[in-house]
Amino acid sequence: MIKKKNMVHPYIPNSVPEVQAKMIKEIGVKDIEELYEDIPESLRFKGVMNLPQPLSSEYALKRHVEQILSKNRTCREYINFLGGGCWQHYVPAICDEINQRSEFLTAYAGEPYEDHGRFQALFEYASMMGELLDMDVVNVPTYDWGQAASTSIRMAARITDRNEILMPNVISPDRLLIINNYCMDVLEIDLINNDTKTGKIDINDLRNKISSKTAGIYFENPSYFGIIEDQGKIISEIAHQHGALSIIGADPVSLGILVPPADYGADIVCGDIQALGIHMQYGGGHAGFIATRDEERFVAEYPSRLFGITHTEVEGEYGFGDVMYDRTSFGSREQGKEFIGTATALWGITAGVYLALLGPQGIQKLGQTIMQKSQYAMKKIAEIEGIKILFLQSAHFKEFVVDFNDTGKTVEDVNKALLEKGIFGGKDISDKFPGMGNCALFCVTEIHTKEDIDILVQALNECVN
Repeated sequence: MIKKKNMVHPYIPNSVPEVQAKMIKEIGVKDIEELYEDIPESLRFKGVMNLPQPLSSEYALKRHVEQILSKNRTCREYINFLGGGCWQHYVPAICDEINQRSEFLTAYAGEPYEDHGRFQALFEYASMMGELLDMDVVNVPTYDWGQAASTSIRMAARITDRNEILMPNVISPDRLLIINNYCMDVLEIDLINNDTKTGKIDINDLRNKISSKTAGIYFENPSYFGIIEDQGKIISEIAHQHGALSIIGADPVSLGILVPPADYGADIVCGDIQALGIHMQYGGGHAGFIATRDEERFVAEYPSRLFGITHTEVEGEYGFGDVMYDRTSFGSREQGKEFIGTATALWGITAGVYLALLGPQGIQKLGQTIMQKSQYAMKKIAEIEGIKILFLQSAHFKEFVVDFNDTGKTVEDVNKALLEKGIFGGKDISDKFPGMGNCALFCVTEIHTKEDIDILVQALNECVN
């Protein structure tokens, strides 16, 4: 009779007791607890983990997980008007086809001995982003906009040797948390008030707060509320007059219709490329970009990888490789400007495919389409009794704030009612911006049809009246 082996869990490696015993004997310890003796007793888990009974077959496990996932309601079944940092744009099939190729399918930027075109693909991405941003240098993508903004701010502090950053008080709350984390004990962050009517930066408050300690002014265009900041040139001039840098966060999709930040004085531009052919993926799919002019004082302060093109020893042949590699943590480890680990290089390649597919005219048409549809949505929603659109004096792109204060309902109430009608309503910002009361951030992109918007308007009317 064959003795049955004990099986703790099929998807936890080396969990069979006999296998564990052999490994413990091989490495020369009495029991597995010796491996954890450096961890304080107070931090160790005692007892047996409360795990469900293992599903031993792959089919049973797959079926179980699919049953769980079937409870989800996604943007395939529901009409989605959520934004606030992760947006639903159309993803052309070719983007997924290219980024799933084996030579590209990794977050890493790649090394010469295992590169199969990744360096060139990322160089092409950076070149197209540079053209869109009207900047010379663009990095291999970092984690997300939050990190890109944080790194841009730290770059400005190193360049100016100053320790204060000014930024608007209407920045994304999630992004502000990341920035605060990166700048903790290194930089002071002072928030600038916004004009309560236009939603734009209060220039007088900015003038009062900037000083000789200010390393840079960081602001976003469009803003978190979707407002197009047409004071960019004034803000950049104020920064430069005080020896500070102008750091601007931008949605690359908006640059089909808006002039690039470099045209109104940006020294460093950053943002997220999620809108460029990347799925939302449960709030993921983010990748941050940083762009500057080709000046050593900027290039030397990038912590992330930069790919350039150069001649090789073979006449007429070109190669792609790192620029100033020693400034990175790859090259100098703990002496690096910041520590950079796993990148989001795959999303850079994906965004490159998207940009190449659309081209300059496609990006312009995309921006115009989004602008037209969002303006139509704002106009129709504003006609609903009891509902207001805030900051209507300003032009908007893609996102706008809907005010439910006069309806007697909370955003949570409205969104629950919309869910019953197959609609994901706007992002509830009432807890992050309590002074505004019951307000939500709605998002309209090229994927929304006139019928989608009309369905939303009718549903909102039924919810509040």
